[in-house]
Amino acid sequence: MKHTHLLILTLLIAPLTALNAAESAAQKPNIIFILADDLGCMDVGCFNPKSFYETPNIDSIAKRGTRFTQAYAACCVCSPTRGSIMTGKYPPRFGITDFIPGARSGKVISAPNGNHLPLEEVTIAEALRDSGYATFFAGKWHLGGGEFYPGAQGFPKDLDGGDKTNGAQFFYPKSDIPAPDHKDDPKTTERITNEAVKFIGEHKDAPFFAYLPFLAVHVPIGARAELVAKYTKKAESAPTDAWGKERASKVRLVQNNVVYAAMLEQLDTAIGRVLGAVEKNGLADRTVIIFMSDNGGLATAEGWPTSNLPLRGGKGWPYEGGVREPLIVCAPGVTKSGSTCDQPVISTDFYPTLLQLAGLDLKPQQHLDGVSFLPLLKGEIMARGKPLFWHYPHYGNQGGAPHGIIRDGDWKLIEWFEDGALELYNIPQDIGEQHNLAEQNPDKVKELHAKLIAWRKEVGALMPTPRVQ
Repeated sequence: MKHTHLLILTLLIAPLTALNAAESAAQKPNIIFILADDLGCMDVGCFNPKSFYETPNIDSIAKRGTRFTQAYAACCVCSPTRGSIMTGKYPPRFGITDFIPGARSGKVISAPNGNHLPLEEVTIAEALRDSGYATFFAGKWHLGGGEFYPGAQGFPKDLDGGDKTNGAQFFYPKSDIPAPDHKDDPKTTERITNEAVKFIGEHKDAPFFAYLPFLAVHVPIGARAELVAKYTKKAESAPTDAWGKERASKVRLVQNNVVYAAMLEQLDTAIGRVLGAVEKNGLADRTVIIFMSDNGGLATAEGWPTSNLPLRGGKGWPYEGGVREPLIVCAPGVTKSGSTCDQPVISTDFYPTLLQLAGLDLKPQQHLDGVSFLPLLKGEIMARGKPLFWHYPHYGNQGGAPHGIIRDGDWKLIEWFEDGALELYNIPQDIGEQHNLAEQNPDKVKELHAKLIAWRKEVGALMPTPRVQ
């Protein structure tokens, strides 16, 4: 009889448990993370009203959420930043400190660079998947091919590798949706969007994490002919080309590239379609939207498609133009519409922030370096308590040289690894980093440099090596 009662009790409780689990899952917010490639902060209208480019859909996210005016990528090039988003760690901890493969050297020999994200890393996708989230990936991975593809790191395993160069860095869901004509969709923007819209519609009744790392606006640039024609007309009243100098590299000082503008509009329109799918499926009040870029705009090489002024430099450089990003977060019930936040955050911070937005416990042994900025999303004051760091012991394709950076409060110190030169800037007072204050502030330089050296030791950062004479 006792066992009969237990069986009856179990049969009664089981449906209630399943119902509670289903209700709990339904209450978790969906998360859509949109990552642009090489998009500069000053390219986006809500960050730069004078931009030559047009980004109404990206701007609409800012109207409904929080725009971060001092958001940073963990590196001035792509792969390390992408790894930092996935792991919540600074790039030296997982061994990818340059784009994959990265092989340039110069006056010194660049440090070794990993060619994949180690499988031992527990990514934010894995953490969310293991908590009941459906996951989605389409676009640029650039953290390893073969067995190191997104399917090994928390995303669906039935992904097709696209371009086989550079370790098959592009991946898409297997699908019966025909891929758009390449001449009209050179960066697979429409292909990514079509799959994302389909996924959203199919998963509207359960929480999902959709990671959309678009290929645009990376070179080589290209777009539909009618969009190029539109901006060719607009450029008739745009400033003519103007150039500056950054070490041995020339740097673009104006925005007027018509093909780049057309490619960005194509990306913006695609983002609008994703936002439209959220609205159409009745998910707007429980879907977190994140928009960011992986590094600064390309201004010093490879076609010089954009300008980051008033920010100095661009992709591949330690200055604000290389690492400051257009971050926008819309979290219904959390963020205030049209709000801004001027507190520094960095791409390692997404992991713990997303966990908390999903109502999950933090995993500090996984996201070692990330700090949840949920309080900032709520409009609260948050003391970060520690500086921000960067480590780039490489020569980039954009003319930059090996360097390290620390941002501590208002102060930013850059160390050039070729000769040990140090530059000090007060960022709020000198956003363009035109006034090196190192000589006037030797004590501050010494303090920040010591912290930078200590941090490199803590994370096991590899350094460039001198050439044998």
